[in-house]
Amino acid sequence: MFKSGFVTIIGRPNVGKSTLMNSMIGEKISIMSDKPQTTRNKIRTVYTDDECQIIFMDTPGIHKAKNQLGEFMNTEVDAALEEMDVLIMITDEFNKVGPGDEYILDKIKNIRSKKILIINKIDKFELEDTLKITQKFDEYNVFDDIMPISALKNIGVDRLIKVIKKYMKQGPLYFPEDYITDRPERFVVSEIIREKALMYLQDEVPHGIAIEIEEMKERRDKNLVDIRATIICEKKSHKSIVIGQNGRKIKGIGKSAREDIEKLLGSQVNLQLWVKISQDWRDNNYLLHSLGYDKK
Repeated sequence: MFKSGFVTIIGRPNVGKSTLMNSMIGEKISIMSDKPQTTRNKIRTVYTDDECQIIFMDTPGIHKAKNQLGEFMNTEVDAALEEMDVLIMITDEFNKVGPGDEYILDKIKNIRSKKILIINKIDKFELEDTLKITQKFDEYNVFDDIMPISALKNIGVDRLIKVIKKYMKQGPLYFPEDYITDRPERFVVSEIIREKALMYLQDEVPHGIAIEIEEMKERRDKNLVDIRATIICEKKSHKSIVIGQNGRKIKGIGKSAREDIEKLLGSQVNLQLWVKISQDWRDNNYLLHSLGYDKK
């Protein structure tokens, strides 16, 4: 009997949602960084084996919106909560159940889908701490399973997949066996560039940047893809930071992004990056729409 179903992953910003999803499907689709609110769109990925197909939905971190972009991100979470068979909530708390997690618990407590709590980053904490926080969350009586893992170190991920399979029902193969995401290559390429920018830039810049793919053209005779992309920032001072002294920063972003994009596309890449200023773009409905951050 073949089984299939949909799994939504939620949690506070920067708890490891994207890292977990990438680990479960064995491919890097969602970008990762140590900056909160890295994921802006809900991203669907697909795990398939001989027994089961699981469609995962990665979501932005649940947070208090401060602009139109933040409102869009929270809307993405709400939409994802309407289309699932299993809900996974991730936390990295080890001392107490904080207000952010309490807000999420209240949001999901009446959802009828099976619910799994993941206590992530256990490689950084003592076993005693893990047991204590597990007991605290268990007292809320919300979850069908509570599992400690380390998504980054791939500890407990195989066991998590087995638990998810337990809750899948008989169903069809929704996507081809080699299918891993419903997002187009242009989207994944833009996210890779944004990930590298998050790595290279200072803390005050990342939330104020976006990536726009201006052109993406394949030259089959040379096994080469030409990509022209623009890094959008909000302030003149941010533009200087993105470019860096003698262009070193943007060159570093470009080199690092190109290496990952070449792995994704399986061909050589000619990547050209530009920087432009668009003040308050996070509250500009037209630009948000053009960048794919619009409420559908």
